[in-house]
Amino acid sequence: MRTSRHLDTGTPGHGDTWTWDTRTRGAMTEAEYHRVEDPEEDSPPGEEELLLHVTEGRQGSWHHIKNLDDFFTKIYHFHQKNGFACMLLSDLFELGQFVFVVAFSAFLLCCVRYDVLFADRPLNRSHVPPERSKVTLPDAVLPAPQCARRIAASGWLVFLLAMAALFWLCRLLKVLRGLLAYWDIRRFYGEALRIPAGELCNYSWQEVQARLIALQREQQLCVHKRELTELDIHHRILRFSNYTVAMVNKSLLPVRFRLPLLGPVVFLTQGLHYNLELLLFRGPGALFLNSWSLRPQYKRAGERLALARRLARSTVLLGAANLLLCPLVLVWQLLYAFFSYAEVLRRRPGVLGTRRWSLYGRLYLRHFNELQHELTARLGRGHRPATRYMNSFASPVLAVLARHVAFFAGSVLAVLIALTVYDEDVLTVQHILTAITLLGLLLTVARSFIPDEHSVQCPEQLLQRVLAHTHYMPQHWQGSAGAAETRTEMAQLFQYKAVFILEELLSPILTPLILIFALPSRALDIVDFFRNFTVEVVGVGDVCSFAQLDVRRHGNPQWLSEGQTEASVYQRAENGKTELSLMHFAISNPRWQPPPHSGLFLSHVKERLQRDAAPHGPAEGALRASLLGDGSAAPDALLTSVLAHPLLAASGLVPRDRRFTQPCSTASAAASVLLSLSSPLPGRGHGPLESPERPLPESPVLSESRLLSLSRSAVLAEVASAEMSLHAIYIHELHLQQQQSPVGLWAAAGAPKRPSVTTGSAARASQHELREMPLGGWAEEDEEDEDEEEEQTTR
Repeated sequence: MRTSRHLDTGTPGHGDTWTWDTRTRGAMTEAEYHRVEDPEEDSPPGEEELLLHVTEGRQGSWHHIKNLDDFFTKIYHFHQKNGFACMLLSDLFELGQFVFVVAFSAFLLCCVRYDVLFADRPLNRSHVPPERSKVTLPDAVLPAPQCARRIAASGWLVFLLAMAALFWLCRLLKVLRGLLAYWDIRRFYGEALRIPAGELCNYSWQEVQARLIALQREQQLCVHKRELTELDIHHRILRFSNYTVAMVNKSLLPVRFRLPLLGPVVFLTQGLHYNLELLLFRGPGALFLNSWSLRPQYKRAGERLALARRLARSTVLLGAANLLLCPLVLVWQLLYAFFSYAEVLRRRPGVLGTRRWSLYGRLYLRHFNELQHELTARLGRGHRPATRYMNSFASPVLAVLARHVAFFAGSVLAVLIALTVYDEDVLTVQHILTAITLLGLLLTVARSFIPDEHSVQCPEQLLQRVLAHTHYMPQHWQGSAGAAETRTEMAQLFQYKAVFILEELLSPILTPLILIFALPSRALDIVDFFRNFTVEVVGVGDVCSFAQLDVRRHGNPQWLSEGQTEASVYQRAENGKTELSLMHFAISNPRWQPPPHSGLFLSHVKERLQRDAAPHGPAEGALRASLLGDGSAAPDALLTSVLAHPLLAASGLVPRDRRFTQPCSTASAAASVLLSLSSPLPGRGHGPLESPERPLPESPVLSESRLLSLSRSAVLAEVASAEMSLHAIYIHELHLQQQQSPVGLWAAAGAPKRPSVTTGSAARASQHELREMPLGGWAEEDEEDEDEEEEQTTR
């Protein structure tokens, strides 16, 4: 591979590397690295000899892996997709599904005699006995030669079929190439990681990651670094995802619009997201030269105006290409949606009234360096409380209308069903099945607007439960959980499935308009963003600086990092994203050693936890009771004990001798439980808020029977989820206290502490100022079980 190139800005050449700070460049001698020359491949700074794996003995036959980004990403996807067999079947069925949709659509269009099928034209059957004169399915289908002639006579249909065939062939080549690569990954799992294919499902990703790190020490996967860290692996897998999350956090992408009659809306679909990735990361004229290196000219401030004009021109051209392909994509979207949802709607009409996390919501709520399976699991835990919160809003007018519509529709439907039961010939009446289906759909929709008479909801507490799992919430939502505006903004993150389907159907039309008219005006801001927030890391290449989790550079003093950050307003992440992402990564990877500034922040939070929990002591009783209970409800039990009562007298968090003398806020309650969780669990190692040299004494919060009934990885995931949920509540409460206090929270640490307040005039006073604060893959997931639960909840 060719060694790193000299850039006009002084990019280090052979033997030179970058420290993580763009303003500080250091040199390292060539003797520290094993250099392999290859003129055909470019490599990132610090990765000129990206990977040369020469096999010896048991290592196998994999070698010359030149792209560690692609290598680690394939290892992750191989694990998440449950191995080679599942991936093979999935790809084959996906190819077959495309052929089926295209061929079946052409068949329905040209090969069916609808006049015969609908009995609009009688058949000449004089030679057939009367008892066999009914129309059969072959009677309604044209013979194959006649069908072929009708297809060939339609020029536009032949063109569409030719385009579909070309796309299918390209997809086939891509699938074959991917399967060959994943076959090597399968061998890598078995030979290098010592994980048999049949036992892959028994290993968590953390265990696979630990074996990768151990393998680096033995065989030097990345020859430019002696040690591989968890953060290095996440940087490679999530390099582009971290940039996207940061751009959403900084409100850089044009996805929020204000429309007449509809008001503020958010529009981000799979098609738009794919085009943005193509434009910025993966396309021929993208900002990145390859998967690890930003183009050199984007690192120089002197060319920002010319680069912005070039990016704006590329955006318009991409939008024009989308506009040309709009008819083809629109036809495919309509066909795919029809074949995917028609049967589901017939069987469960209420599925359109269920909710799912929008693509924008997933990006807004995603931490830096959070893998896809971690995000899916976290938002999956938050689905039920989010549904309950959204269902707590009931319109009295709609409820009255829905009750009467349900009565009329149900009455007519009952009569039709009774007549059908009495005599099945009723079904032969024209459009009777259509009437029954539409009345059933109308009845289901009407019932979804009728609130449960026996349900008593507290929006503030429900929103706190949502926060415990989502970890992010705009400040002006505090104290305004029952406001219509809060519900509207929450609906942008947690949308109806009907809205999701409608947006995807409109995406081929609206995506070109956004690319042509909305995105070019952001071109200069995007160029500045990539120049200002890109750093080069030794052995990794160019990464988003926010993903470094450096509180000193990107912390926000209003989110517990006062006195520890040097970031300007432009450099700060919004809504405490840096602090919460650091906390999440440290909890998810307890053996990770954070940099000094990040470690200082974690120590600062630990000291604050101990101070807040001191009046009440650790809540080992409530912790033990929740963790020894049902595994699926353990995090919810902990959250209930923190949020249920302001004095927590019923939860057992407050000692008996101080239960009525020491008021307890939500923050101190969370601190009390977190103090118990900070004790290391068996096999976990030191926690993120502990010192590895002096771990806290181990507390017996898990019994032997509980440890035997759950796998080690399940225990760690269960406790980590609860721990991060409580940290999110705790940090948000302290942030609110700091906003309400006239003196900074940390500056007033020696003063008496005020109880935490979840509602208050200060939160509402800042509501107007933060009104425009932004809230935030598209791939439809199999949510049938989840939809059935939510349909029952709605009813």
